[in-house]
Amino acid sequence: MDAKPSTSGLSDNAVLTTRVADRHWHALDDDLVVGRGYAEHRPDGRLFVSIDAWQDAIFDQLAEAMLAELPAPLYTVVDEADVELTARWQRAGFTTLRREWEYVVPTDPQVTGLDKVLPPPGVTIVPAGQADENLLREVDRAIRDEVESTVGWSQSMPAEVLPHPGDDTIVDPSKYAAAAAPGRYLGLIRVVTVRRPRIGLIAVRADEQRRGIARALLAHALGKLHDSGFTTAWAEAHESNRAAVALLEDIGARQVGSNLELVR
Repeated sequence: MDAKPSTSGLSDNAVLTTRVADRHWHALDDDLVVGRGYAEHRPDGRLFVSIDAWQDAIFDQLAEAMLAELPAPLYTVVDEADVELTARWQRAGFTTLRREWEYVVPTDPQVTGLDKVLPPPGVTIVPAGQADENLLREVDRAIRDEVESTVGWSQSMPAEVLPHPGDDTIVDPSKYAAAAAPGRYLGLIRVVTVRRPRIGLIAVRADEQRRGIARALLAHALGKLHDSGFTTAWAEAHESNRAAVALLEDIGARQVGSNLELVR
């Protein structure tokens, strides 16, 4: 366990920064935890950091200790409306890498205009919980490889899934609905409901885009949520992903905020 004294404190004692576990730090004021810092690898291999501290001096001290030990590049995500937190990370040397818009999406098909949307000929929608896991993993990997080979997954898509053994990004197959053709899946949508439903991912194979498959997947998922009593869902879209932004705004989604991904 490593510790070093600080010249700033909340009491007469010096505040200590202490690495209490691998990639986990505490700031201690007379044995009282006054700040915490964490670092974790996302599935794409990038290392993300976070700091929970009320005072600027404590935040700066934790950041200094963490940055001295962690390898670059480092990433973090902040609510763009949180000007103070953003400034703290900028003070630590972080700059904006990308912006992601957050939307509230209506589920009522009469509001979204998706009430008459059907999949294109030869395509069927497989509901969540009924998808073939092998085909689901195949289309997920194919789409990720396509995106990575062009604009880059980490630059255009959220690192939104938890680590899973064997580099498997389909953590819970029951959360996915799929667009199916004979012998393979063409696209997928993931909806997770904890306190509120969130559309975590909607994607279609490159050679199957512009056929209305994404719209059909969205119509299916939102329709199911509406039938279950949810009036809205949440979704995010990278500001440069014009197709995703256009799709969401076309169905009446309302932009309610934005997140910044910062890098050092």
